[in-house]
Amino acid sequence: MDINEAILRFLEYCELDRNLSLKTVKMYGYYLNFFKEWLVKSRKPKVESPKSEGSNTYTEAGIKVEEITDETVRNFRLFISHDYKNPYKGVLKRQTQNYFLVALRSFLRYLIRQKMAVLSPEMIELGKNRDRNIKFIAEDELKKLFSAVPLKDKSGLRDRAILEVLFSTGLRVSELTGLNRESINIENGEFGVIGKGGKARVVFLSKSAKEWLSKYLKFRDDPYQPLFIRYAGPKPKGGLTNENLRLSPRSVERMIDKYRKISGLLFRIGPHVLRHSFATDLLNHGADLRSVQEMLGHKNIATTQIYTHVTNFRLREVHEKYHSGNK
Repeated sequence: MDINEAILRFLEYCELDRNLSLKTVKMYGYYLNFFKEWLVKSRKPKVESPKSEGSNTYTEAGIKVEEITDETVRNFRLFISHDYKNPYKGVLKRQTQNYFLVALRSFLRYLIRQKMAVLSPEMIELGKNRDRNIKFIAEDELKKLFSAVPLKDKSGLRDRAILEVLFSTGLRVSELTGLNRESINIENGEFGVIGKGGKARVVFLSKSAKEWLSKYLKFRDDPYQPLFIRYAGPKPKGGLTNENLRLSPRSVERMIDKYRKISGLLFRIGPHVLRHSFATDLLNHGADLRSVQEMLGHKNIATTQIYTHVTNFRLREVHEKYHSGNK
């Protein structure tokens, strides 16, 4: 089967049969089309361009999925590991490289279900990731960050509410910006969200988060549904609507970095660092790993275990008690 047709069918299968989110389907499309373009360029040129002497035109015609071999995948891995640089982020991290391979494995599994003689996905091994260095904000630094927000107008109240909600719930930034006012029950202090892979979970508002969210919403005199809306930027061409007024994830990232600078925090932070801080805070105060896993919406507890590296105070106690340098 032609690789273009195969990718198109796979993406349709992901959307219609597997019911994956449109964002996930879009990313699968990105990874697989990137692989396809590399595959085209890595082949010997089939057609010499008549327009320009010495230039070569590559063609996708004739590339079959049955031609993808173990050697093909190995060369692709060498390319994304050694040669390719993202124009915005530079060299790809090992975890990002693995995203391409995960997409390719899913693609091949689909093709095998369609009775095609393609490379076994088990032949593609993921690169081993190093332990992640988790960034989180200590309690005193959190206070500085929250205090850096000016509370003179709606945008200030909104920003403080955002910081409080992120730290209280551990929401991903896309989950936060997707919230509508009707989704939140401030009085009960809990609400449901749909996270990665369509996984539903319940998150909880702290007393502080409820207080600041209430203050912000009291000042809202508009009819728009999004919980957090923008108050600056160019006026949308299509008029004011719910979606073009909804605060974007990128805007939240910029907002947090602005207050990070004002508060004097030296290392770069974003919404996900507040998610890390949420998990670390719970574990530091005695929460069990399974509960934190549920609140973060992690599918596997192994993902949640990354936080135990920074919260295992028992190891510090053992060191202080038994190391000769502490005597």
